[in-house]
Parts: sequence; structure tokens; C-alpha cells
Amino acid sequence: MNEINIESSVSNTKIIKQIYLFITGVGNVGKKLIEQIFKQKEYLESKENLQIKVIGISNSKKMTFKSNGIELNDWLAELIKGEKADSIKFMSKSKEINLRNSIFIDNSDSAEIANNYKYYLKNGINVVTCNKIACSDTYSNYLNLKNLANQHSTSFLFETNIGAGLPIINTLNNLIATGDKIISIQAILSGSLNYIFNNFKNENTFHEIVQNAMNEGYTEPDPKIDLSGIDVARKILILSRESGEQIELSDVENNSFLPEQCLKSKNNDDFLISLQNNSLHFNNILKKANKEKCKIKYIAEFNNGKTKVGLKNIPEGHDFYNIEGSDNIVLFYTDRYRNRPLTIKGAGAGSEVTAAGIFADIIKISKQ
Repeated sequence: MNEINIESSVSNTKIIKQIYLFITGVGNVGKKLIEQIFKQKEYLESKENLQIKVIGISNSKKMTFKSNGIELNDWLAELIKGEKADSIKFMSKSKEINLRNSIFIDNSDSAEIANNYKYYLKNGINVVTCNKIACSDTYSNYLNLKNLANQHSTSFLFETNIGAGLPIINTLNNLIATGDKIISIQAILSGSLNYIFNNFKNENTFHEIVQNAMNEGYTEPDPKIDLSGIDVARKILILSRESGEQIELSDVENNSFLPEQCLKSKNNDDFLISLQNNSLHFNNILKKANKEKCKIKYIAEFNNGKTKVGLKNIPEGHDFYNIEGSDNIVLFYTDRYRNRPLTIKGAGAGSEVTAAGIFADIIKISKQ
């Protein structure tokens, strides 16, 4: 009897998931993000079965679209040739192109663009942002964005609102989701302020150190946002809300260390001049810390529903004493971590780590 061998072949062709990005904001962070996506192209396709295509790019002046993907090694030339930027048209075009697995990326600090998130979410487009304005807006707006994401099966991710690429919000969400309760949060949340006060060691140099922080890209485009404490106030507000608190930005006690003249300055040049004019004020802050043998740190605190931010002189032996450079640190005291807090620390400022955090959120959505 003749035997007939039947061989069945199983195709090993991989299914590659396509992800489509619409990016607004291509300054320091946006440029690094595009660079990282370009460099990781082969790895993502071979190891993660993901192909990321950038379909739209916009800055404050120009915007461009290409439905089959913009060449990332020549994206700037494409943008320069593009049409006049318009955030509403950018949103409409993103919706019109109608690609599944689309993600809108906001690398700006624009309130106008943040106000558009709800339209993206309603139209099935995920949102990833390092722009803190939406989540630190009124509680009702923050909650509305969360609810819209749930209702329309979209993702609204903002890990880089706090700590650049550090997994602070993700860790907090995991604690809450697994039934833990936040008792208090103590944190250094400003890489720029930490850099500034770590380097403020000699009198009459405060304004120079602030200028250096601006040059290094550690501060917001308007450094007064950092030094006034409003940036840190927004961050602890977001952490408090993610912990379950229904609070507003006005509820955060902000003990600003800036003199009135500095707060009233009209532009960055005037601001730096005002810092220099008030050297005596900053010298006195330094002298007091040196007398107490402490280091100056800008601290954010959440405790029993109360939030506050401000300068503190930190003694040797404290968890915050040796936080160097532009690093951030967060201590989560919870039911499970009562005596020894869950601690997250690392680089908390800089375009490269912020871009990496945004990239991580993109990949997180891609794997859903």
C-alpha cells in the first residue's frame, strides 16, 4: 500500500500593526520624538510588530500631511513646504483622513490646542500630551476628558505631565487600581528648579544660573512659569486628582519665592534683569540655607486632601537632600507603604527624556 504524505505549511508571515501619528509641536521635545521614532523603526517592526507612521506635523507657523506617511529623515523640509498652521484645520484633517489606530500628540504649551482634546477623543483619536494645561484646568474639564476617553474607547495619556519620562502617573494609577490608598505625597517635581538651586552656591549668581537652565532647555519657554511655582502647583494638582481628590488649582497653596518685580516682568529679558536687580533677596535665601547647613529644594506636598508648594531648607539625611542636577523624586505614602514610601526618582527634565516618555505612551496605546 502506497503511503501519501501530506505536508501542511503554516505561514509565518507576521501581522504588523499600523499606528498613525498627528504631531503638534516640533520644538525641542517634538524633534527628539521624531528622531527616536525614526531610530526605532526597525526594532519596532521586527520585535514589537508595530509600524509607526507620522501622517501630520504642525508647529505654530506651518502644517503638513501625507496619508502614506511623512519621511522622517526629511520631515522639516516637508513642513516648510506645508500650508499655514491652523489647529482647527489640523484636527479636521486628522478626522477626515480617518485612519484606525490614530494618535494625536501635543508637544506644545498651548491652551488653544489643549482645548481641542475633547474633539479628538470624541472622534476616536487617542491623545498623548506633555502639555499640562488640560489636566490642570478646572476639575470638570479634567473629568470630562477622562469620561470621553472611556465613552469612545480612546486613550488619554499624559505621563509626561510630571517627571518627564519617569513612570510617576503610571505607578500611581497602578496603586489605585489595585486597591491601595494614597495617604500623602512628597515630591521634588521641577527639574528646572532643582537644577537652579543645586547650582546656586555663590552669591550674585542666581540670574546666571536661571539663564543656564533656560539655555539647557530645562525650563518652560517662559521660565517664570517654573520659578513662580505655577508649574509645580499644576503637577501636584494632577497627582492629587489622580489620587481621587476633586480639587482646583486655586486650592493649591503656592508660597512663591519670587519678588513682585520679577512676577510682573513682561518678557524673558525683563525677567532676567529683574532677577539680577533682586540679587540681595536671593542671596539671603542662600545665606539662610548655608547657616542651617541645609540644601534649598522646591517641594510639593499632598496630605489629607491639602496641597502646597514652596521652598524648604532640607537637612542632611532627608530623602531629598542628595537629589542632584535636574532630577525629580516622588515619595508615595500609602496604606501599603506607610513607613517606607514607594520612591521614584531620576531625570525629571530635558527634551530627550520627555520625548521618550511620550514615545512610551504611544507604544502603550499601540499594544492595546
